[in-house]
Amino acid sequence: MTASPVPVAAATAFPAAGRRLVIYVVWDRRGEVEDHIPYALAGLREHADRILVVVNGALSPEARTKLEPVSDEILVRDNHGYDIWAHKHALDHLGAEVVEFDEVILTNDTWFGPVRPYGPVLARMEERPVHFWGMTDHAREEPNPFTGRGVLHYHLQSYWIAVRATLLRSEAWAAYWRDLPDMPEYLDAVLRHEVTFTEHFASRGYTHDVAFPCGDYPTDHPALFNADLLLADGCPTLKRRPLFHWPPFLDRHGVIGRWTMADVDRYGYPVELIWRNLARNVEPKVLNTDAAMHEVLPEVDVSYDPANPFRIVAVLHIFYVEMTDEMLDLVDTLPGAYDLVVTTPDASKADEIRDIIARRPREGRRVDVRVLESNDGRDQSAFLVACKDVLISEEYDLVLKLHSKKTPQDGFNVGRHFKNQQFSNLLNSPGYAANLLALFQKEPGLGLVYPPTIHIGYPTMGRGWWSNKPGFERLSARLGIRVPLDEISPLAPYGSMFVARPESLLLLVEHDWSYDDFGGAEAYRDGGLAHILERMPSYAAAELGYHTRTVSTAEYMSISHTSMEFKLDQMSSTIPGDSVDKIMFLKQAGYVGQGRPRDFVRMYFHLHPRVGRLLGWSIDESHPLGRRLRRLASALRWKRR
Repeated sequence: MTASPVPVAAATAFPAAGRRLVIYVVWDRRGEVEDHIPYALAGLREHADRILVVVNGALSPEARTKLEPVSDEILVRDNHGYDIWAHKHALDHLGAEVVEFDEVILTNDTWFGPVRPYGPVLARMEERPVHFWGMTDHAREEPNPFTGRGVLHYHLQSYWIAVRATLLRSEAWAAYWRDLPDMPEYLDAVLRHEVTFTEHFASRGYTHDVAFPCGDYPTDHPALFNADLLLADGCPTLKRRPLFHWPPFLDRHGVIGRWTMADVDRYGYPVELIWRNLARNVEPKVLNTDAAMHEVLPEVDVSYDPANPFRIVAVLHIFYVEMTDEMLDLVDTLPGAYDLVVTTPDASKADEIRDIIARRPREGRRVDVRVLESNDGRDQSAFLVACKDVLISEEYDLVLKLHSKKTPQDGFNVGRHFKNQQFSNLLNSPGYAANLLALFQKEPGLGLVYPPTIHIGYPTMGRGWWSNKPGFERLSARLGIRVPLDEISPLAPYGSMFVARPESLLLLVEHDWSYDDFGGAEAYRDGGLAHILERMPSYAAAELGYHTRTVSTAEYMSISHTSMEFKLDQMSSTIPGDSVDKIMFLKQAGYVGQGRPRDFVRMYFHLHPRVGRLLGWSIDESHPLGRRLRRLASALRWKRR
């Protein structure tokens, strides 16, 4: 005989004097606690009788100090099974004690909040008699986008699921967690828990609800695609994913992170908590794109506050003395006083530079012209070695780094454009310079500002790392930089000119560099230390929690955008689909190489892997049959001659 199903206890509303437990999961690659976490927990404090924090992995003493005022208990466990097994760990730890609560909220650190108040949402959901409820949900999809087959069931999103007492006390609840499968990979956590949890209990007769149902929004996944609409309706949580997801995917769906962040700021949430967390944990170029962190600055001052000036030092490396006046013209666009430090390779140049500066007095300016011990490393060593004392002095709020740039090896037009792209997009006019400094006044977590990636005259797009990434990874490990690296090209000040807070550069500045590290003048090439360091400032700053913005004039943006639009149009013309389809096709095909027959065969095998598994030996240089086939082809070519 088949056993009768266990009757499901009636769903209940949250009682007037009910008790609520929050189980909040934290994971941090550094064993630290980002500031948005205690902020979120502090807001929940008035709505919870108990807050239990579970930390996956390590927890530093400083991090524990942050959590203790906003929690009642902290558990630290090995980092396995993602937040799902952390919730299981907490439930096992509580044992029978969990049934003393009328509601348990299972949540984690993958959202920012409260952007809007928790109270109204909790009060609204307290009135509803349900067994469990979520903050947001995801519509049913067929086929399942994760597997390409089957069904993705409708589900509450697992970052916030509240469970009422009747379900907490059931055998079905105990059995679910007792039989929870292993989840070694992220996709396991999605497929074996998040997308099955709701269906699992709903199919057994347990009722559920959602605070902000996807049916009220224009997409099936509003937490990702309609974050702005959720916030407008009072949702207290902003998922992190709309600000770190793969940019072409968000582009496909028209998700504009910049607009969402403007809304978050308007609602009064301290956006610096968001920038700091994302800077440390998201690839800088991805963040720069998802949040559209490029500023087109006007030429008329519309934002600078002269009542709160910065102490500024301009550090200029001048190899070409004839550019001194041009560079001083740029620096003189800065509002108010500044100090000037100039480095140059020899004493005769230093004397000429001093004479030029003397003919251009500036009120309140102190001048220091320094002759370098060596020009190995050029502007990089001049900045990090010769000016280290200036950068660590704590005497300045901002540092401007410029150098005389001609790049004659690239031809007159290309070199002229590169120089102008750097100079004009940093200090084009007094009004422009004032607006640039105002960015630092507005955002205390802003670490660096510099022009966008150079692409006119240079094949930078798709090649920004060149041969520097392996050395970059090794140096990052030495310096303690754990910010994820961008896949294709880094977010970097190509040309090595920027405005920065000196403290954002401390990981670079405090390192004990020497001229010998740069390996002589001939080592100033891709893969050498100077070119690695050129790509490093935003990553070093991000490790310390400082974000980057790129800037340009309106004129340069019109030049750059039209050029880039046409190039992208040309490169996209022979590949079907939208930008995501085109990119995935190219990634699957792999490197085009020289367009030789062997290259096209290799690409075909990548695009048709079953054929590749059968015939891949034909292009495998290590396979005996492949070598024999190439010798035969070579002999046939020779005979045709």
